[in-house]
Amino acid sequence: MDVVMPQMGESVAEGTIVRWIKKVGDKVDRDEPLFEISTDKVDAEIPSPAAGVLSEIRAQEGETVPVNSIVAVIGGANDVVTPQPKATQQSPISVGAATTSHNEVRPASSSAPPSKATESITRERTSPLVRQLAQEHNIDIAQVRGTGIGGRVTKDDVLAFAAHGRRQEGQDGQDRPVTQLPEDRVEKMSVMRKKIAEHMVTSRRTSAHVHTVFEVDFSKLAAIRERNKSSYLSFIIKAVADALKTHAILNASVDGDHVIYHKQINIGVAVALETGLIVPVVKNADQLDLPTIARSVADLASRARSKQLSADDVAGGTFTVTNPGAFGALLGTPIINQPQVAILGVGSIEKRPVVVGDNVVPRLTAVLTLGFDHRIIDGAVADQFMAQIKRALENWDDSGA
Repeated sequence: MDVVMPQMGESVAEGTIVRWIKKVGDKVDRDEPLFEISTDKVDAEIPSPAAGVLSEIRAQEGETVPVNSIVAVIGGANDVVTPQPKATQQSPISVGAATTSHNEVRPASSSAPPSKATESITRERTSPLVRQLAQEHNIDIAQVRGTGIGGRVTKDDVLAFAAHGRRQEGQDGQDRPVTQLPEDRVEKMSVMRKKIAEHMVTSRRTSAHVHTVFEVDFSKLAAIRERNKSSYLSFIIKAVADALKTHAILNASVDGDHVIYHKQINIGVAVALETGLIVPVVKNADQLDLPTIARSVADLASRARSKQLSADDVAGGTFTVTNPGAFGALLGTPIINQPQVAILGVGSIEKRPVVVGDNVVPRLTAVLTLGFDHRIIDGAVADQFMAQIKRALENWDDSGA
């Protein structure tokens, strides 16, 4: 049975093999952890799809491959496995020129347009994702020497090529190489960090980000929370889910010049890890009661921190809630999680002075910030959405909790 790179989220096009938990010749059981991957959505251990013997590994540790690519083969339990020399093992997605150990700039070509044969070779040696990335950085991909198997140009090759020529301008107007101080520590970005960086830049470039800010009084909700033994975040997710039923445009996505209104309301909850940020999804949140939402959030957060999330856990999100207030932030201006069109940031919930009539009294308040895509969401609609959430949280009906 072929083992493929899973798609850990609808916007994820590739994944990086972090480590192989099993080696060629090892026996594996169905659903036993086989290898660990990293994407911009999640770090996860991937289980074996069948019981048998790991007879072949086609993608090595550190290699980034497109989703649904074959990364390994599981043979029968009685198969005799003869490990292949590394030189003869070749990825099923790799064709082209010989592999090199580093990026090199090829001699400048003539001004004549590339031949059809050259274009064909370029396409064979790259994926659509890599070609798109090269276009965004205005790079002629024919000048990039690939480090992938068979000379394939990878995403890292393009990014390294783009960074290679970076310069600082001196006072005399001449370009100077970027320098480091002797005491500086240089570390390579983790796979997750690189992919988060790319995802954030792409989101900024894609959506017309606008933010609106509302202050919410949680004083009444505090007593209800104590009785229900639920987190404030659970109440917020419930209020958001109900508001999305009324304001469907905030539960949509954009595809070219079309707006897709999603039937399901699936709310992603950002979970901070030491290595980055993961957004597991509470599915059909509008159909769940408060205790179920609370259990779902706790379970997803726990499994995210132990790298036990599945592909389904991070897929299908239609709206995201992030909680910078957990670390003391007054508010945040979050970046939209593509391909969604809105994200809610929750500030710290603390006692603050509030004017009530002619008196200044202490109230438990928080600042909620909605980041939305102004391409399809008008400010008035965003404010109406936030006003509904504010009313729900400040006047919570405990009978339906």
